[in-house]
Amino acid sequence: MKTYHCFIKYVFLLVLLGVFSCSPSKLAKDTMGEIRKGGDFITEKSKKVYLSGKDFLGMKEQDTSEMTAKPMTVSKRVFGQMTDGTKVHEFRMINENGMEVSIIEYGAAIRELIIPDREGLKENVSLGFSSLDQYVKESPYFGCIAGRYANRIADGKFSIDGDEYQLATNNGTNHLHGGDLGFDKRVWEGKPLEDGFGVTFTYRSVDGEEGYPGNLSTSVTYSLSEKDELSVVIRAVTDQPTVVNLTNHAYFNLAGEGESTILDHVLTLPGTSYVATDETNIPTSIQSVVGTPFDFRTPSIIGARIEQGHTQLKFGKGYDHTWLVPLSDQELRHAATLHDPKSGRTLKLSTNQPGVQFYSGNYLDGSLLGNSGNPYPLRSGLCLEPQLFPDSPNQHHKEGWQNCILRPGETYLHHSVYEFFVK
Repeated sequence: MKTYHCFIKYVFLLVLLGVFSCSPSKLAKDTMGEIRKGGDFITEKSKKVYLSGKDFLGMKEQDTSEMTAKPMTVSKRVFGQMTDGTKVHEFRMINENGMEVSIIEYGAAIRELIIPDREGLKENVSLGFSSLDQYVKESPYFGCIAGRYANRIADGKFSIDGDEYQLATNNGTNHLHGGDLGFDKRVWEGKPLEDGFGVTFTYRSVDGEEGYPGNLSTSVTYSLSEKDELSVVIRAVTDQPTVVNLTNHAYFNLAGEGESTILDHVLTLPGTSYVATDETNIPTSIQSVVGTPFDFRTPSIIGARIEQGHTQLKFGKGYDHTWLVPLSDQELRHAATLHDPKSGRTLKLSTNQPGVQFYSGNYLDGSLLGNSGNPYPLRSGLCLEPQLFPDSPNQHHKEGWQNCILRPGETYLHHSVYEFFVK
């Protein structure tokens, strides 16, 4: 059999020489001449014989047409309709790797984040709902833009230039996430980017809305890169002095939306300090994390210390605090890294904001049914919210606090990047 195959290959070589119809010396001269000219020195007829010969010998070339990367796409569909007839659209971005991000105009909210695990299995890792009605009636800020002021303002009061403003007190005695009808409950207008791969959502908050002064024009641009990075850029301008603190309020479970817990996730928060609060979650001081359950400077399992009897854990019913993001010369600074050991999915968060609020899903109670049809029990999702510190309108004069007052002619800018990968 071996002799037969050698004979067949010998005959194939003779056929090739016959097709070229020239002596070896002439072939060599022609070949060298074409090489010197930089031309294609193999004739089309020769190519056909070569390829057919490779087929005969079981050396067929691989068709690479199916291996080309799929183009990045943005699609749009009607997600639902408000009671006044306003249509709410959903935009879905899919990059070359198959990562998917869907955002709805209601609250400019991230509804789905679909990414693979280390085996290539794709799951949605963002808590959310399958219907607009659920968002309107039930959502605890799933995936939304929280504002005009995210987090809490003590007693719903603040002053600017001697003028006092009273806001809604929708969180006990305090104001939370913009009030009764914050940015999370508004219909934004979405539009795909003309230059780039993303979608921009815009909303104009009128003077006096929820008690805030000034007309505030806000835009948030979600863009997805081929490196599986979701960029969130929020800008705002005003015609009167006002307070602004905007963030995305996505709930993550890297094991997959609908899985029962995030307590086995591994979290890194490089900040050396956090904002301590009173029993109503209003800041009292900035404290060191050293020697406390708030020390996540090295990767730590979230559930390892969450039930300890620390006073701050009692106040928050778990983690519901702001960590200071370490300063650096970079525009975007490392704020957090979240890892699910089982799936390998990992999220790295970088931001230009001074703090990141880590909320461990302490008020989820199993009464909400998510996209998957599964309930969301206690601590089945967590939030990592880049932002200014809570109650900054009343405490921004203190050391370590940043100013939250936006004035005419200035532009508020929030930039955060969520990078997803496996390890």
